[in-house]
Amino acid sequence: MKIILVNERGGVSRSFNFGGLSKALLGLCLLGLPVGALWLGANLPAKESDVFDTRAVKAWNKALRKQQEDIQEADQQAREQLTALTVKLAEMQARLTRLDALGERLTTIAKLDEGEFQFGSVPALGGPEDPGISGGSELPYQPPEFLEVIGALSDQIEDRQMQLSTLDSLMARRQLQDEQFIAGRPITRGWMSSRYGYRTDPFSGRRSWHKGVDFAGKNGSDVVSVAAGVVTWAEDRYGYGQLVEINHGNGYKTRYGHNSELKVKVGDIVKKGQVIALMGSSGRSTGPHVHFEVYKNNRPVDPATYIRRTGR
Repeated sequence: MKIILVNERGGVSRSFNFGGLSKALLGLCLLGLPVGALWLGANLPAKESDVFDTRAVKAWNKALRKQQEDIQEADQQAREQLTALTVKLAEMQARLTRLDALGERLTTIAKLDEGEFQFGSVPALGGPEDPGISGGSELPYQPPEFLEVIGALSDQIEDRQMQLSTLDSLMARRQLQDEQFIAGRPITRGWMSSRYGYRTDPFSGRRSWHKGVDFAGKNGSDVVSVAAGVVTWAEDRYGYGQLVEINHGNGYKTRYGHNSELKVKVGDIVKKGQVIALMGSSGRSTGPHVHFEVYKNNRPVDPATYIRRTGR
């Protein structure tokens, strides 16, 4: 065997010749390199693995500490949320108590039948069972007790709100009916000076039909509406002088004549008992008074029936 070595700087080369023994020794050397590497690898990695294990332990400890901190933070947040839910639950219970008290008071004021609105009892529930849901072999989901309490309170509050809404609508309808209910006198002070029906005309002296009633009083005193409604006339009219006419719905309307001053105009919505004019003697009149008429389906009726009413 011949080996040639070349120098990179000077370009000088040298050659070596190996005989059979030299070849054998060189082969042993070449074979010994991987064996030595394996031996070193079997001894050195022990120290490197120790280093790796130390780093892994540190990393795991750091991760565990982070997880513990996260758990503590989550636990703190859960406790805070639980406290907030407890406070909210107490507020809902107090609100429900107030709703019950208000509902019972309104029921008493409205004079409703006992048992029509029950604010102190649990709302009644029911309905057919669905076999497709309850007939299975699996047990139904059981929510936590705390959520059950909140759900029950929510249902009760919703039930109370529905009852109060219905009661409010009922009372509003009753109030509207009471407001539209024609009752009472069209004056605050004075007396009836002429009734409905035939009478002696104060100007001609002949027997004539009087389709209203007259209330005499002090000039300038208040004239009031006997029911709620909409003003359909508010100006001078032949024979009536300064006239106010109010439509009360359901085919009813009233007229107030001979006023000295009008307090409303056409289109105004008036309430029961509202001052609509001041007593006077305008038109065909002998002195300060109010000529009061009641019409039902455009036909005059005796106002005395409505004057004697005391309201609902």
